[in-house]
Amino acid sequence: MTRFARIRAALSAAVVVAVGAGGAVLAPSANAASSATGQHAVTKKISGRAGNVVDACGPARSGYARCLAEVRTDVHAGKGVRGPAARTATGKQAALPPGYGPADLASAYKLPATGGSGQTVALVDAGDDPNAESDLAVYRTTYGLPACTTANGCFRKVNESGAASPLPPDQGWDVEISLDLDMVSAACPGCDILLVEGTDSSFANLGTSVNTAVALGATEVSNSYGAEEQNGIQPFEADYTHPGVAIVASSGDFGYGIPNFPAVIPAVIAVGGTTLQKASNSRGWTESAWRGAGAGCSAWIDKPAWQSDPNCPGRMVADVAADADPQTGPAVYDTDHGEPGWLIVGGTSASSPFIAGVIGLAGHPARFPNASYLYAHASALNDVVGGNDILGVDCGGDYQCNAVAGYDGPTGNGTPDGLGAF
Repeated sequence: MTRFARIRAALSAAVVVAVGAGGAVLAPSANAASSATGQHAVTKKISGRAGNVVDACGPARSGYARCLAEVRTDVHAGKGVRGPAARTATGKQAALPPGYGPADLASAYKLPATGGSGQTVALVDAGDDPNAESDLAVYRTTYGLPACTTANGCFRKVNESGAASPLPPDQGWDVEISLDLDMVSAACPGCDILLVEGTDSSFANLGTSVNTAVALGATEVSNSYGAEEQNGIQPFEADYTHPGVAIVASSGDFGYGIPNFPAVIPAVIAVGGTTLQKASNSRGWTESAWRGAGAGCSAWIDKPAWQSDPNCPGRMVADVAADADPQTGPAVYDTDHGEPGWLIVGGTSASSPFIAGVIGLAGHPARFPNASYLYAHASALNDVVGGNDILGVDCGGDYQCNAVAGYDGPTGNGTPDGLGAF
């Protein structure tokens, strides 16, 4: 048995094969015949999930996606924290909220202070967040970022048809939406932001929202949601294939196993996750694979020509990464549904919009009809070595679930080291 076969056998032990109408087993594509036996609904053992973290969104039924934000339950800033604009009772400047802010992330990833002119980063989410613009204003004011509002033309919010009204019913994705808005702002304060709110989280409505974002002029589109790849995703590939526009998606938050849709689509840049910590080294930071970072070998999607990792005959996820660990997560401001304001939020829902913002900051979205540019310029990324994303299934030391030198599943080709790879 080859090393790849052993890995797939371990994964298959956690797989529940989907059954179609009349009891027929839904078979993988012809490409998948040598790589898997029915990657469908995995019964995951999330034993490595920290006890101080909860999912912002619950499980989704078949044909629907879930948001991938993870919220710390043990850290909340006081309501009076407003960064540079706030003062304590004694007149001293109030502390910034807990969690990484834009300056931290710019330092970690060597991002320039300016850029993004002419770029519009779209965020596709499900349902309306009525406080999206006002919460974004608090975040940007707190960190001294330029205003991004409807009035000044920087911010737009539309439904999946592209109209400002009527907006869809609230789907409980408010933390996700705030995280998306704040991470794009952190990476690219000079980018315009387009929030497209799908009617619900069905594959059909989210795909329609992506197409609407592109039609409205988005240069980058971030999708911080997903579902395990499954039979029937192929018709939605066209929704995420827009040459000239960089389409980015989260790799997932459940570790190594079945790859995430839409991240597994070849035209999509799949963004994994790291644990980012300050350090007394020349970079000032260290990174390792985040335990929850989604990674996996596709049973349904052929291997792209630009991908050459040895032990996966299908599309391998991820391509690139950034901080996603809730334990080292960014500060996010959200007040919808009674949220207290400042939170620390992680998940690959944080890394996807951040990378979309980095692409916007660099200003060359046409380089990314897919992730091939990142593979050709991997030397311009921080190669993340150390850690793994084993929450339920162990790949036996292979690169598919361990951060090793060069390409690996959890972190792809690495994390931003300036804009050389973008």
